[in-house]
Amino acid sequence: MGRPRLMPRQLKLFFCALQFLTRLPAPSFADFQPDWITRAARYYPLVGLIVGAISAGVLLAAGQLWTGLLPALLAVAAGVLVTGGFHEDGLADTADGLGGGQTPARRLEIMKDSRVGTYGVLALGLTLAIKVAALATLPLATAALALVAAHGAGRVAAVAVMVLGRHVSDRDDAKYKPAPDGVRPFELLVAAALGLWPLALLGWSGLAGAAVGAALAAVLALTARRLIGGHTGDVLGGIEQACELGVVLGVSAMATIR
Repeated sequence: MGRPRLMPRQLKLFFCALQFLTRLPAPSFADFQPDWITRAARYYPLVGLIVGAISAGVLLAAGQLWTGLLPALLAVAAGVLVTGGFHEDGLADTADGLGGGQTPARRLEIMKDSRVGTYGVLALGLTLAIKVAALATLPLATAALALVAAHGAGRVAAVAVMVLGRHVSDRDDAKYKPAPDGVRPFELLVAAALGLWPLALLGWSGLAGAAVGAALAAVLALTARRLIGGHTGDVLGGIEQACELGVVLGVSAMATIR
């Protein structure tokens, strides 16, 4: 990978985000600093666009061979493989914790459990199924662009919660260990600029997708704040998935209305 020590810091942060959020190859750095995960949050949506582009490529290729649900199913599966189910795991753990616990402490304890319960299975299965079904209602090119937009917007939603919310899990064993000063507002602006532009290419459908995605992400974030006092790494994964789903649903709804 060349000479990582000589890489510009921003490129190092991008690779840090790529390594943290996906299974894609990325260089390691001898001078790695723990707070880079937080500082790299500005590039999370850019990584999302890359994952979305891979999923969209699979969708377009599969669409040349099959019709119906299969191209959308393969595209969603490709995204899961690229990320190692990172966000999907967070969604399942969040559903188990928020749905199964009676106190904030118990809910956080459930989220740390590697086993998946009924709430997690239902949340994950239904989310993936609805996403596939919504994509299948769209023309192939629109569905591909919706995938890219959804992946970018989903990461923006997670970064927004990192800025606006309170991290409540034990930092020693958390998936995401925030720096003491957290994600900064200007980093959210960078993330938004990098991740939201594909929505504009969808026109009114993109606006509808943004609205539904923001609404679903906000509902989950507010629910987590009410039940556990803030967010965890798992909740951030759930918020990303909720926003992704909302974008696809919004775009699909506009296509159906037209």
